[in-house]
Amino acid sequence: MNSTDAKANASVREARQAPAVTPNEFEGSDVERINRAIEVAATAGKRVVIPRENLRGPTRSAVWLLDSAILLQGNTTLDLENCRIKLSDRCRDNMMRNVRRDGGITRNIHVRGVGTVVLEGADHPRATGDGGKTLGTQTYGTDAGVAGQSQKGDGRNFGIFLTAVEDFSLRSFTVKDSHCWAINLERCANGALRDLGFASTQFKMIDGVRQTILNQDGIDLRMGCHDILIESITGYTGDDLIALTGIPGAGRYAGERDDIHHVTIRGINGRCSGGNHIVRVLNNRGVRIHDILIDGLTDTTPADARGTDFAWGPARAALKIGDTGYGGIAPLGDTFNVTVRKVTSRARYAILIAGSLSESRISDVVQYGPTEPVTVASGPEWVRNVVITNARNVPN
Repeated sequence: MNSTDAKANASVREARQAPAVTPNEFEGSDVERINRAIEVAATAGKRVVIPRENLRGPTRSAVWLLDSAILLQGNTTLDLENCRIKLSDRCRDNMMRNVRRDGGITRNIHVRGVGTVVLEGADHPRATGDGGKTLGTQTYGTDAGVAGQSQKGDGRNFGIFLTAVEDFSLRSFTVKDSHCWAINLERCANGALRDLGFASTQFKMIDGVRQTILNQDGIDLRMGCHDILIESITGYTGDDLIALTGIPGAGRYAGERDDIHHVTIRGINGRCSGGNHIVRVLNNRGVRIHDILIDGLTDTTPADARGTDFAWGPARAALKIGDTGYGGIAPLGDTFNVTVRKVTSRARYAILIAGSLSESRISDVVQYGPTEPVTVASGPEWVRNVVITNARNVPN
């Protein structure tokens, strides 16, 4: 157990010993009651428990319906106990996001599932996809063509959106049918994401029609994220299951504080149903990615990956490093000290190096089928001091 993991475990244990407050104690809509419980807990040193039964909901059901985001305060733990939390058709917002005070750092946020916990997208999402996607023509959204509403996806489509959060943990729940990236972290540090499941396929049957929902990544770490553990991840997504993405806008790179570093990814058993990647490492325009450990990545794609859940066939790569798009290949030396071991792949490529990589180690790679276990698509001039051992093919 590393220091980040131990710290997160200790924080959750301490919080779970505190008295609890539940949204069933308050009046209002489901999300109003949840947010009121969080406000009380943050000031009273209590934890929040969302139980299975919604006793004050319109149907006294096991569903908590969100018309807007759950607002996570610092120094609180949110325990989800055998419950189902679902976005309503009225909601064009995150499932959860943190509250920032004066633009500063939010500390000590912990969200933990107990038993079977599902966070689910709306039956009829108002908007899906990222900011580059148009509603109604590229990706689904009932706001398509509605006057006064943005016709592009945006950050409100992220499931859980944490910005500038330190000392945090997310664990033991499943995100189903996300409207875009299920979990998005920006400038977050000293955290753990463990025992998380995903269930999205890039498509959803809505009123009997198969609709496209784009950009359904599982976990995204963006610029400035560091000292983070991602462990025991399962399930499937319509886009990359896990992505480390450092792509600044024009003139936005602010030096080392923007780098992504000291991230451990281990115990991944999942697949990408949309033909993209299971794990992706992507940076350019000055952002560096370094000191990354990927230990144990098993592609769970069936041998015959076709049918409803695999419209694009197998993933392009179990692990892709770099890209020629998104602003071009990062300079040699900007992606370094990456350790990869124990990868089993049914993707078209097990490990695809499509950018630069230096001072790194790759070992114990198994690729089903004839493609080379490690493929350098960018060319040998983009690779320096990369040691590859025990990489092999086996019959599909």
